[in-house]
Amino acid sequence: MILLVTILAACSAAAAPSTIAPAETSTSSTTHVEGAPATTIAMTGTTTAVMPVLPFDPLGASILEIQEAMDAGRLTAVELVDFYLARIDTYDDQGPMLNALITINPHARSVAAALDSERAATGPRGPLHGIPIVLKDNMGTRDLPTTAGSVSLEGFIPLQDAFQVARLRAAGAIIIAKANLHEFARDITTVSSLGGQTRNPYDPSRNPGGSSGGTGAAVAAEFAAAGMGTDSCGSIRIPSAHNNLYGIRPTIGLSSRSGVIPLSFTEDTAGPLARHVSDLAIILDATVGVDPDDPTTVPVDASYLEAVDPDGLEGMRIGLVDSLFRDAHPQVDARVRAALAEMEAHGAQVIRVTIPNLDGLRGSAASIFLREFKFALDGYFADHPNAPVASLAEIVAGGDYHPAIGGALQRALAVATHDTADYRDSLRRRDVVRDTIDAFMDDNDLDALAYPTIRQPAAPIGAQQSGSNCGTASVGGLPAIVLPAGFTSGGLPVGLELMGRPFSETTLIAIASGYEAHTDHRMLPPTTPPIQEPEERAVGGAV
Repeated sequence: MILLVTILAACSAAAAPSTIAPAETSTSSTTHVEGAPATTIAMTGTTTAVMPVLPFDPLGASILEIQEAMDAGRLTAVELVDFYLARIDTYDDQGPMLNALITINPHARSVAAALDSERAATGPRGPLHGIPIVLKDNMGTRDLPTTAGSVSLEGFIPLQDAFQVARLRAAGAIIIAKANLHEFARDITTVSSLGGQTRNPYDPSRNPGGSSGGTGAAVAAEFAAAGMGTDSCGSIRIPSAHNNLYGIRPTIGLSSRSGVIPLSFTEDTAGPLARHVSDLAIILDATVGVDPDDPTTVPVDASYLEAVDPDGLEGMRIGLVDSLFRDAHPQVDARVRAALAEMEAHGAQVIRVTIPNLDGLRGSAASIFLREFKFALDGYFADHPNAPVASLAEIVAGGDYHPAIGGALQRALAVATHDTADYRDSLRRRDVVRDTIDAFMDDNDLDALAYPTIRQPAAPIGAQQSGSNCGTASVGGLPAIVLPAGFTSGGLPVGLELMGRPFSETTLIAIASGYEAHTDHRMLPPTTPPIQEPEERAVGGAV
């Protein structure tokens, strides 16, 4: 394969990443950006981009640290885009071959240049001004394909941005790329007919979680400052856990779903994955609020960034939910309990709790989206007549999907109606679960409930991934935040999840930021090191 590699500088030698034999490669290569203001040449074989030494090193930096560097004239948005493009070129189709991205924005540098000019003339719009963000490729973009990872939607460009995408752009964010996902968000290992298999940057023989696994791998490997995913049952949270990230599933109604290719009417939500809690808060501040096209959305008067507090653990009461540790891998169990002990050491109180009949109470999140998917997807196509297909039936008939989701598509197609007694009973569980969790937390004076995000480490590619604890928050429409809890002895990340009452995101962010301030469980994946030797880099944000 011939790659177009932008030579950004020739002043320092690149560190060659290890090459790992692919388990399953993409059916089509990532669309790469051309046109940087330097020599662009065709090269074959394994190559590594070379980065100039910048006055500020973005590696590991938070969005706030990047903004400070930009305000001080030590970094431009164009330089930041080039930094991430070099890492994408080095590690996505080469080296560990993460295969995290489907499309790279060919206009990212020109958008960055315009934002640099705007900053010079009138100042920044806010903390997202000039910040590159990667989007899961089911979030609509008016200038880039939106495919849900499916060959059946290859080349489809919606007529307008999804609500949250429009909000990000208005805040000054740069959409640098669209990320792979488990096709149509139908599972948790991130394989698709258009994007192939995404790999975990902490061990490329393992899956990155899903369905927002491309976003998770891209943010962990530092292909962007942060990323956006969607979550019906674990699709933000599992990739956050598998990729050593912070991630938040917002309360249903906090964040709009309009313009997102849907899995479920009632369980879908969208939110950020990031390397820092403050980055989650900044993105929430930019994207939440009322959207006339999503009747579930509500007004928001909170500032999530103001909730970030290094002393956020002080006085918090956290319930350790024993039943959600059941059958956990011993090292996952140990890491999550150790993380909770760290919370106790810095001001929180952790109480072991049992929620009566939790399994029977919540039922199955899958029982809802199985019944809703066909109707939700067909409704999306009805609103987007320029899409290359008009229905799930047409997709199935055409066969343009990955074999891994064939059974799920067939089962969804067989659903004649979602207006059944079983479906209505499943929907009633939402109110029951939400009210029961809310009352339980009130009765026990709890600020959050804690458990492993997923009870098993990332499984080998091609193997079944088990152990998800996604169901309670999903069925209840409740918020949940994931925190890095450390690593197994084999170097696989482990995630701690905190679930809260409806619209308690400020409390969850306070707890998470207090935890982050006193722990050191974030690290750059070993397969995606700095492109230059460490001694050649300037001092910047800490990984």
